[in-house]
Amino acid sequence: MSGFDPVLLDLDGTVIDSVALIRESHRHAVRTVLGEEWEDERLVANVGRPLLDQMAVFSPQDADELYRVYREWNHANTAALLLPYDGIAEVLQELRDAGRTLGIVTSKSRDAVDLAWRVLPGLRDLFSVEITADDTPVHKPHADPVLAALRAVDGDPARACYVGDAPFDIQAGRAAGVATIAVTWGFFSPSDLEAESPDLICATPAELLRTCLGGS
Repeated sequence: MSGFDPVLLDLDGTVIDSVALIRESHRHAVRTVLGEEWEDERLVANVGRPLLDQMAVFSPQDADELYRVYREWNHANTAALLLPYDGIAEVLQELRDAGRTLGIVTSKSRDAVDLAWRVLPGLRDLFSVEITADDTPVHKPHADPVLAALRAVDGDPARACYVGDAPFDIQAGRAAGVATIAVTWGFFSPSDLEAESPDLICATPAELLRTCLGGS
């Protein structure tokens, strides 16, 4: 079998379009707790790490309150702002039909993942494993969550890949010894991703499908 198997994927900004939801959740938390207005780049600079870690970067002394306010607003607005990415469902189904094992590796908490799947039903059943922020003691950019997913599906790192839209995804995949595939339709720019030297970069879901199946 050419290409990659298993195919492990980040969730936010890779499989689901949560860019506006997360950005505006950050904005609300910073405005409410810190009384400040920040530019988009600063708000999303650490997306891909666990939420509390992101809040600690914003303000160590206010991290818990930022976390609470973020989650309250985020969960209340998920149904309105969370969107599917065009073509992703079809790509995932084609990968499954081609015999690939799929897994999610996300820094999102388990309850937030459950909420996302309720808003965007039909995708969850395609995945054989989900590793969330609740499942490993350390998280991206460390290797642990990617390695946990590999163990769960008895995957070989030499044949696996990790797909994500954030520098932290590339760092985690590299640390785990799997091929890294950056996608450019999420939170971070192509230049941000190129700076991490991923093994491959895909600009469209169709390109991702060809890459995972071993096509050019």
